[in-house]
Amino acid sequence: MRSTHDAFHVAVPTHDLDEAVRFYVFGLGAKLARRYDDRVTFDFFGDQLVCHLDPAAVAVEPVEYPRHFGVTFARAEDFDRLLQLVEHRKLRVLSGPATRFEGTAEQHRTVFLVDPSNNVLEFKQYDDPRLQY
Repeated sequence: MRSTHDAFHVAVPTHDLDEAVRFYVFGLGAKLARRYDDRVTFDFFGDQLVCHLDPAAVAVEPVEYPRHFGVTFARAEDFDRLLQLVEHRKLRVLSGPATRFEGTAEQHRTVFLVDPSNNVLEFKQYDDPRLQY
C-alpha cells in the first residue's frame, strides 16, 4: 500500500522543456525537481510529473477524454485558490470551471487546463469528500 512518503508518477510528452518549466513552475507553482537534456521532473502537488522531450508524441489538438491527469482537491478552498491562480496567471483553459453531475452524489466542480504541449490537466473537487478517490 502507498504511504505518505511515496509519490505517484506520471510522464507526458513535451515539445519544449523551457515552456514546460514556465507552465508548471511559474504557472501552476510546481517545484522543479530535476532537469536533463531530454526531460524535466516536477514535484506536482506532492507527486512526480516528468515531461519528456518528444515533439512527435505531442497531441495536435487537446481533448479532455480519455487522456488527462490532474488533482482532486479534498477542500473547496484549495480548488477556489487554483481557480484564482488560473485567472491571475491567465493559464489556458480548455473547459470550465463547471459543475458536473449536478444534483447527484457525484456532484463536483471541475476545470480542464492545457499545457503548452497540449497535455490536458483536470482539477476537481467533490461536494462529498468520500468520493475523492
